[in-house]
Amino acid sequence: MTSDAILCADDIGRITFWNAAAEAMFGRSAADTIGAELSIIVPPALRAAHRAGFASAAQGGYMKLAGKSVELTAIKADGSEFPIELSLGRWQDEKGFHAFAAIIRDVSARKLLQYEREQAWAFLNTVIEHLPAMLFVKEADTQRYLLMNKAGAAIAERPQSDFLGRTDSELFPGRGEGYEARDRAACATPGVHVYESEHLRADGQLVHLRTQRLRIDTPQGDARYLLGMTEDVTEARRAQAEVARLGAYDALTSLRNRASYVRRLDMLAAAAAPFALLSIDLDRFKAVNDQFGHLVGDEVLIQVAQRLSELTAPGDLIARVGGDEFVMVLTGDEAAEQSHGIADAIVTALEEPIKTERVRTHVGASVGVALYPSDGSTPEAVRQASDLALYRAKDHGRGTACFYNEAMDAAARNRQFLEIALRDAIRNDEMTLAFQPVILIETGVITSFEALARWTHADRGAIAPCDFIQAAERCGLIEELGTNLLRKACVEAARWPGDVQIAVNLSPLQFQSGHLCERVRQILEETGLAAQRLQLEVTESLLMRDVDQTFEQLSQLRLLGIQILMGDFGVGYSSLGYFERFPFDKVKIDRSFINAAPTSRASQAIIKAVVQLGTSLNMGVVAEGVETNEQMEMLTALGCSHVQGYLLGKPMQGSDVLYHLHRNSSNC
Repeated sequence: MTSDAILCADDIGRITFWNAAAEAMFGRSAADTIGAELSIIVPPALRAAHRAGFASAAQGGYMKLAGKSVELTAIKADGSEFPIELSLGRWQDEKGFHAFAAIIRDVSARKLLQYEREQAWAFLNTVIEHLPAMLFVKEADTQRYLLMNKAGAAIAERPQSDFLGRTDSELFPGRGEGYEARDRAACATPGVHVYESEHLRADGQLVHLRTQRLRIDTPQGDARYLLGMTEDVTEARRAQAEVARLGAYDALTSLRNRASYVRRLDMLAAAAAPFALLSIDLDRFKAVNDQFGHLVGDEVLIQVAQRLSELTAPGDLIARVGGDEFVMVLTGDEAAEQSHGIADAIVTALEEPIKTERVRTHVGASVGVALYPSDGSTPEAVRQASDLALYRAKDHGRGTACFYNEAMDAAARNRQFLEIALRDAIRNDEMTLAFQPVILIETGVITSFEALARWTHADRGAIAPCDFIQAAERCGLIEELGTNLLRKACVEAARWPGDVQIAVNLSPLQFQSGHLCERVRQILEETGLAAQRLQLEVTESLLMRDVDQTFEQLSQLRLLGIQILMGDFGVGYSSLGYFERFPFDKVKIDRSFINAAPTSRASQAIIKAVVQLGTSLNMGVVAEGVETNEQMEMLTALGCSHVQGYLLGKPMQGSDVLYHLHRNSSNC
């Protein structure tokens, strides 16, 4: 049974036959349709044209349609329209009347598929034409273009119409042969072939192009087409270059950064190329930042970078490796000799004032120099040697250049040993105290003892206090060490008679945390020592760091009842303004003046002036380092109130203090 509708009509267009398929297709039964006008299957808007066409066919015009199919629009009983394909034939019935027969096929599905294909093709064409990259297709064997999209034509700077049917050698003489060679290579092996190149446009702009080629095979595996896509990756490569630049350069100064400079040293060492490494540290940059702010600090760093850049030659390198830390790498066979002059030039250049938009600043610089390979066989060793030389330069007073030598390495190893051993000593409670008496000249009575830190190492023996105190300050252990020693001193003093005081030295770094007063108060409570029996000794170097904060903490300690002593008076700046701002209980004259006093009128005058100052301000005056009777007589004559030194008593163990006190009181 056919699915096609078959119907017949007479010469005047009335339906005479209507099969079952027609009933299903149009939704009309044969009983309702036979005898009706044929135009009932035509949409109303098309019926006039249909009638005219049928009349023409009836008069012989059907011959034009014989054997042909025409596409028309039909209408169903429910009024819905759908496409049909109609084949028309003329025949004569048994009575001799002429009539027409038609075979009608519903082509809705075919039309829908055709529409979808057309839409897909239109969509594909739209995508290809608007693709922001060159897309091309070539015949694999002839390499002639079959397709070139709009973006591709723009990149190639030619009309699209120029490409179809032509080869690259025809389109781009002199360059096309290279394109074709890469095409042949891509056609020779499967997979994606990627190639990047630079192209100079007609406007002089250099662009970076990335082309991917892919061979498309026939079902039999033969190369049929070559598909290619070319992208303009100029911006991407520029962005990558910028990322690489940012990864290698300091954002503020545009100098190389630490990672970049380290890679450079590794490359030089790998090539066995000699070089000089200059480590540069600004001397007063923190003060500039603190006083004028980071904006001014940034301007200073930029100008420092510019001055350093002016001192280098091609092939040399400058990097900013920290906040105010720079390095310079000199290369070539003359690097070692040149480093002397360059190091001095750096110091000189940075001694000059730096004028910013807001202020005029002075920073200065210290320089440490090490050479490869003489000062180190690896980049790491040379960097360490340069740092050691820089530390030595800063220790020498800043504003100097220092070259590495083996003695520095030995000193560094010693410092490292001290720091490691000191941590163990503090953790194992190996630090002890010795106590040296201080005597009131007028009565000869011991009024106090100074607690002196002692450390005896198992292998090295006694370590000088100046060495391990400096080590503790350098590695951040001074607060813990100072607290432990203060507690030991108070525990010991609590066993003595109530009129004997204990003096303990404080490091300037113990004031930095702001917790010193609370720690001292807690220790006094723990040990039961009266605050009036504790003396805390500070030096002028402490007062020079932060006068306001220091005096505030000293005042809090005084409120607890603790006495405050100024030690080593005369060896620093000796600002008399300190005495005006804070009422010290005692001032201790440094031993250097006591040693020189018998033969130095200047030292005698200084001692006399300090004694008079102490008398006027109601301060006791202690002379340190008294070792001879001559010194003692002179100090007595000058009016000094207290003395301390080997002549009167050497530092002793805590167990000997009570015996010494008893003996002293008996002698008196």
